[in-house]
Amino acid sequence: MTSLDGLSKVQLEDGVLRITIATAENGTSLDGEGMVQGARALEAVGDRIGSVLLVGEGPNFCAGGNVHAFASAPVRSEYVAEVARVFHEFVRALDAVTVPVIAGVHGWAAGAGMSLVCLTDVAIGGPGTKLRPAYPSIGFTPDGGMSWTLPRIVGDARAREILITDAVLSGDEAVRLGILSRLVGDDVVQDEALRLARTLAAGPTPSFSGIKTLVRDSRYRTLAEQLDAEAASIATAADSPVGREGVDAFVEKRRADFSSVQ
Repeated sequence: MTSLDGLSKVQLEDGVLRITIATAENGTSLDGEGMVQGARALEAVGDRIGSVLLVGEGPNFCAGGNVHAFASAPVRSEYVAEVARVFHEFVRALDAVTVPVIAGVHGWAAGAGMSLVCLTDVAIGGPGTKLRPAYPSIGFTPDGGMSWTLPRIVGDARAREILITDAVLSGDEAVRLGILSRLVGDDVVQDEALRLARTLAAGPTPSFSGIKTLVRDSRYRTLAEQLDAEAASIATAADSPVGREGVDAFVEKRRADFSSVQ
């Protein structure tokens, strides 16, 4: 992998934008520089990418915010507000992405780490993966959008229970609840996430973008409005280069080569 314009936490290869959200330093807490560089890269790369991959470098995906830094800050409220501002700029940029967002979730995804997992399109974990809100344990409330995303994944009542009791979720339970997509061996979580990111990056990017747009906009529409949007979207796709290649490949009984037409 090579760095993107000198950004050490971000690499672009084979259409995959890889963003390091935590490192082994400071107990795999959320990496502020990774958030800054990630937001900058997401804005800069545009249509040069086919997928985004979130990774943690160390024993965990992300163990949450750096609580030791919170404790040593001269004015804690100001320090935490700035951390949240930087984090939320990245979250907004990630939410606006039109390509698939994948996470390889090994070890702990706590606090901000769990918030990021809830934002992804596909999150792959292992039997040893554990998720925890972690905010109540230090007397905090959620950030990173968890109070918005988690209820939409598991429902309001279950989200309140998970957040208020600061529940520790095993990999199996997280899959059952829909927070993680599936489990693989602990030793191949990151390899499998990268494999999937590369596969999707070579896939029908406009189709993925259309799917994400439809799902995102369904938050604000009635069923009748959504049906109209779906009809318009599928008609546009049918006459697009990617749509033509997909249909032609199906009829000709061959594998579609989407990379050649986008």
